Amino acid sequence: MSKSLRVLYHDHCFDGVSSAAVFSRFYKDKIDPSATIEYQGLTHKAGQQFSDDLFGAGENAIVDFKYSPSSQLTWWFDHHESAFLSTADEAHFRSEHSAQKFHDPDFRSCTKYIATVVRDVFQCSMPDLDELVHWADIIDGAQFPSAQSAVELKEPAMRLMLVIEAAHDSGLIHKIIRDMQHRTLAQILEDPQVHTPFETLFKRHLESIDIMRGVTGCKDGVIEFDVSAYDLDGYNKFIPYYLFPESVYSVGVSRSPSRSKISVGTNPWNPPKHQYNLAKLCAQYGGGGHAVVAAISMKTDELSNARSAAREIAQKLQNDLRQ
Repeated sequence: MSKSLRVLYHDHCFDGVSSAAVFSRFYKDKIDPSATIEYQGLTHKAGQQFSDDLFGAGENAIVDFKYSPSSQLTWWFDHHESAFLSTADEAHFRSEHSAQKFHDPDFRSCTKYIATVVRDVFQCSMPDLDELVHWADIIDGAQFPSAQSAVELKEPAMRLMLVIEAAHDSGLIHKIIRDMQHRTLAQILEDPQVHTPFETLFKRHLESIDIMRGVTGCKDGVIEFDVSAYDLDGYNKFIPYYLFPESVYSVGVSRSPSRSKISVGTNPWNPPKHQYNLAKLCAQYGGGGHAVVAAISMKTDELSNARSAAREIAQKLQNDLRQ
């Protein structure tokens, strides 16, 4: 009897979508070729908890997202420093010693982490996915040669990133996850179902650069911006550094129907001499992420609190740079 699998992944994220694709391909290749796989995107929310109805009746995997101690979770891969919602969740993970749950914050992308683990632990090599793994590592680790390459979106991977981050059609995203398992990124982008929304989103992307230019400022090495009044929850996170290449950090506020969000990042092309751990900084406000990029989610009606927290964070980063 074939297995059923639900893959829960970090939504609106190239690394999250790529992680779902690489894990699914491994599962089909090594665990059950006839398995039925369905997908569910996850987004960070204030006071987040995992409800049991998120999980399917068969096996369940979470990739590129926080850990759940649920007995229904059978696979887990994550690379974030702030991978646990509580110390109890971390203790549960440490004590379980599962051969199917993995965490390593030293990896820049969860996609590469999954590919490495399934190759080394499960002897499942997938060389035809090397292009996908390569680009997920570049995108999630912000390893672009310049801000121009990150914002001008000339490569197929960068154009797919735009669709993944800005499209609100879960059916389209799930199609991309399935296509990533067997097609090149250029082939996926050429598909009319993908290319047509890309053209619309790319036009909006160019407009968002103009919007950001009007609401963004940089003082003492720290960019501050507030796009909560605009429909820009899925903006390109490298635009601030494109506009202010001399900056070191950025702190931005945005809002969507599900949350008010503070995004905090480090300029990949002008990093500080001594990195302020942004994951730990955001954890003070209930958020998390990586040392060089992190975020905080608050409730939609807590926009004023988000703005106040963003201002405090910017001041802390400015003070650190002055030292």
